[in-house]
Amino acid sequence: MASILVTGCAGFIGSHLAERLLHDGHRVVGLDNFDPFYSQAQKQQNLAACLAHPRFSFHEADLRRGLDALVDSLPADPVEVVVHLAAKAGVGPSVQDPIGYLENNVLGTTHLLEWMRLRDISKLFFASSSSVYGNTREQPFREEQNLQAACISPYAASKLSGEQLTYTYHHLYGLDVLNARFFTVYGPRQRPDLAIHKFVRLLQDGQPIPVYGDGSTARDYTFVLDTVDGIARGVEYLLRHQGVYETVNLGNSRPVALLDLIAAVGQAVGIAPELTFQPMQAGDVDITYADISKAQRLLGYAPKTTLSDGLARFVQWLDQPLLPARAVVDSKF
Repeated sequence: MASILVTGCAGFIGSHLAERLLHDGHRVVGLDNFDPFYSQAQKQQNLAACLAHPRFSFHEADLRRGLDALVDSLPADPVEVVVHLAAKAGVGPSVQDPIGYLENNVLGTTHLLEWMRLRDISKLFFASSSSVYGNTREQPFREEQNLQAACISPYAASKLSGEQLTYTYHHLYGLDVLNARFFTVYGPRQRPDLAIHKFVRLLQDGQPIPVYGDGSTARDYTFVLDTVDGIARGVEYLLRHQGVYETVNLGNSRPVALLDLIAAVGQAVGIAPELTFQPMQAGDVDITYADISKAQRLLGYAPKTTLSDGLARFVQWLDQPLLPARAVVDSKF
């Protein structure tokens, strides 16, 4: 099996992916910088199962620090595929900190691509975002749509820039690339700033839920293990094929309106939501809606988790106590 580098391995999607790749028999090299956007203790707990596995190794490094830092931080062990998940995520925060987002998501990606070029690593799975589609009126979103004037947040612009960088390295150096546009991933280990996580916490604390706009905005919510299955299939596709440059949507193809989502969250928690309506937030789009036919054709991608089942699994995870950070740190770090 292959040796795979996963950047952002301690995060929400990255930790689930590392577990899946180990289950599939691969060796996983994990990289994370423990960005303080949310609790390092949570990220360390995310990694607990991986840290106990003999085919997993962890390296702390910040892609922003440059090529020398990557060379110093990562071992010379063979790496056949890089899955690049590390990024500053979120539309709203990017409006407040555009420079930080470009440094992490564009400059950091460039440093990684240069490290791959120097190490002669020829296969890359790049995590992009549905935000690159902006408020396009063409629905469902298809990968071949013209996105020249689509991005309406610095986060979206940083992700589309990442896709353009991957094409540059494909063209110049023959890098095999699969870009995947993720659509509102949710589930256990979800970041605390994301809507479902915030809504559950507010309900459990007896607080009202803020509704930005009139509640008609809709998102293509995709359960994390369905997204991870798409990534794992993408890795296998890269390993089996040469001369690859493809972009696919990894969504659920079932947009859910905000008011319907809040009602479903209320059912999962067992508490009737109280709503407070507020103005739309800067950078937010009206709808995300994935056409997943290309991912189905190339990868055999087929999301299976219903919203109600996914929310129940998230609430079950959230109600579990967080292990003391020391217990996780002492185990392997």
